[in-house]
Amino acid sequence: MAVILITGGARSGKSKRAETRARAFPGQPVYVATAEALDAEMEARIAKHRARRGTDWIEREVPLDLVEVLAATDGGGARLVDCLTLWLSNLMHAERAWEREVSELAAALPRLKSPVVFVTNEVGLGIVPDNALARSFRDAAGIMNQTVAAAADEVEFIVAGLPMKLK
Repeated sequence: MAVILITGGARSGKSKRAETRARAFPGQPVYVATAEALDAEMEARIAKHRARRGTDWIEREVPLDLVEVLAATDGGGARLVDCLTLWLSNLMHAERAWEREVSELAAALPRLKSPVVFVTNEVGLGIVPDNALARSFRDAAGIMNQTVAAAADEVEFIVAGLPMKLK
């Protein structure tokens, strides 16, 4: 079983790379979407992702209960989780204990049989945000990314559509 973390900035090509990596494993891939279509702009983004992927994916929409869906879909094709950053945002918005949930995710990964490809955003390369909520999110995302990267077998950083192997 492989755990792959793909990170990078906005519009860097992370999702496209993750789709390619997930399709390389045998079996029908499972797309685990953490985004919620709460407005027209997000609906359009989701539609664009679906159109690019095509119809050969099993799709699961999971804004919060990521560990549970990974367990429920284990034993088949690779799972692509897009994305951890939105999952974290959902957890924080729902006022759930994100630190505990991230730790539970990392602890569950070695028990899984089927590959998992995670997409996450690298949000810590810019300027320090000007408000406490944004700083809190940036810090939480950094901690989450470090935790999942430590549990991953491979980590890639995507820049301008090009992968750089970190681990």
